[in-house]
Amino acid sequence: MLDRLFELTGRGTTVGREVRGGVTTFMAMAYIILLNPIILAGARDVTGARLSIADLTTSTALAAAVSTLLMAVVGNAPFGLAAGLGLNAVVAYQAAPHMTWAQAMGLVVLEGLVIIVLAVTGLRTLIMNAIPLALKHAISVGIGLFIALIGLVDAGFVAAGEGTPVQLGATGHLAGWPVAVFCFGLLLMIVLYVRRTPAAILISIAVTAVLAILVNSLATIPTRAWGVVAPRVPESLVSAPDFALVGAFDLFGGFATAGALTATVVLFTLVLSGFFDAMGTIIGVSDEAGLIDERGQVPRLGRILTVDGVAGMVGGSVSASANTVFVESAAGVGEGARTGLASVVTGALLGVTLLFTPLASVVPAAAAAPALVLVGALMMTQSRNVPWGDLDLAVPAFLTIALMPFTYSITNGVGAGVIVYTLIKAARGRFSEIPLLLWIVSLVFLAYFAIDGLELLFA
Repeated sequence: MLDRLFELTGRGTTVGREVRGGVTTFMAMAYIILLNPIILAGARDVTGARLSIADLTTSTALAAAVSTLLMAVVGNAPFGLAAGLGLNAVVAYQAAPHMTWAQAMGLVVLEGLVIIVLAVTGLRTLIMNAIPLALKHAISVGIGLFIALIGLVDAGFVAAGEGTPVQLGATGHLAGWPVAVFCFGLLLMIVLYVRRTPAAILISIAVTAVLAILVNSLATIPTRAWGVVAPRVPESLVSAPDFALVGAFDLFGGFATAGALTATVVLFTLVLSGFFDAMGTIIGVSDEAGLIDERGQVPRLGRILTVDGVAGMVGGSVSASANTVFVESAAGVGEGARTGLASVVTGALLGVTLLFTPLASVVPAAAAAPALVLVGALMMTQSRNVPWGDLDLAVPAFLTIALMPFTYSITNGVGAGVIVYTLIKAARGRFSEIPLLLWIVSLVFLAYFAIDGLELLFA
């Protein structure tokens, strides 16, 4: 029965290999259940409200389990899905400051719906052709730098300076136990990762969290020094999951609160980041698994992309941010995963974590932030695909990358890159290289950058 359902023989795999691959993928991506709540809970919405770490942990695990199981059944692909790093940063630092959390998650649901429409109508091809490949790589690099900066700031390793915009630590020097714990965690994570230790990120977070608990119990440290979460021994390891955030979304409220233009640009950024990140991951992991056919196509790609869109809607509907295919699925593929049976195993294990949510409420930023820095470094590897010798592409790619961390805004980086690319091509008279869709997108971003002036003009 399993052979018929998942084409095990046809893909040259066995039940044992699929189970091993599914467990490996879970171990490689399980860190997101701890990390996503910290990223989202570290931001406030327009009303100043924060989301609960415990509620977010439940939502993160629930959305990941549902999305991964959908990929197993519908896509028959060895992909784990969970809240996407970068996408959650857009929600936390781009959407939430302009609207309520429910409205921000409503935009996430709409993002998933848009990706579904793009997947089933073939419009994805038009969008793929409109955005230059170099800018797609630059977006990934810029998000990587942005994520790394968030991690460094949350850990207190980087802070605002008095004479400079940023500096090393709060005083210009590294000081305090939380920073020391962060440094230990980052070095441990790097060592384990480069040694290809299975679940290196998860192990590092767990070990560093235990160290933080010990340090906090032995030293007198102000609670605020640890950030949103102060490390402490949990009252229990197992508890009933709290589904308070399930269904807590407002589809169109963000357009009224933040303004139609701002909400549209945020939605566009979510769609752009989620869609192209998923495409790259799907193609890359499928290639590693030997699933790409002689025509260079991925089997069931339409279904896989549709599930990715549904996963975005699932994540938004439970306030976990957009779910997408995780590149850590490559770890399971390396262990032999070739079919959706591996995703059944991964999804089931993600579901089990719903019972262990108290563990997430004791992990401070000092323990989880190293993962942001390491993932940022991994995303930076995409910079090798940018043709730096071609100024037509290098300049807009640079602006895309630099403005994301420098302005603490993913949207600003994407907008600057698209506008400058269009401008350069137009200035050189290469109008045939500017698709109509790119002109439209450039105008949207121009309006976004001039939003204050437009509001005054039409007030």
